[in-house]
Amino acid sequence: MFHLACHTPDHWEGDKTRESNAALRLDADFLSEDFCVIGGEHFFVRCVVEVPVIGSAEKFGYGVWSTLSRANLEKYVAGFDKDRPDDLGPWWGWFANNLKTWPDTRDTGCWVHPQLDRQRPVIVLDDPNHPLSIAQDEGISVERLLAIYAANGHGPK
Repeated sequence: MFHLACHTPDHWEGDKTRESNAALRLDADFLSEDFCVIGGEHFFVRCVVEVPVIGSAEKFGYGVWSTLSRANLEKYVAGFDKDRPDDLGPWWGWFANNLKTWPDTRDTGCWVHPQLDRQRPVIVLDDPNHPLSIAQDEGISVERLLAIYAANGHGPK
């Protein structure tokens, strides 16, 4: 099983070249592996949405982006290199990507749960009726996972 990734928030229109996380700037456009700032006003963090696969001990994951307030992004950055950040959230955000095969996810409210040991935060959708939220709770079949892979260019040709 492998994960899929969104390399930028859907809102990002700049160059896809990534800078170092250590070069983070909050006052201008910035994109790294884990952080994104647009115009010094919109702040994003790279996260994971985990979806159980029925019959498997592993979870399928999407690497996605969520907004965070500037204050919460600053808290996250301050704890980024610590084994145990001071504030483990969760923090409110807006899902920043649409995902193929799911109804619209962009701008859906979500909770961002920071993780220990430099692991990316886990997102939980705040809409319990959204199909992705239901999948996070109930899991998906292997057939559904294969359909997701195929829709994202990882199926048989």
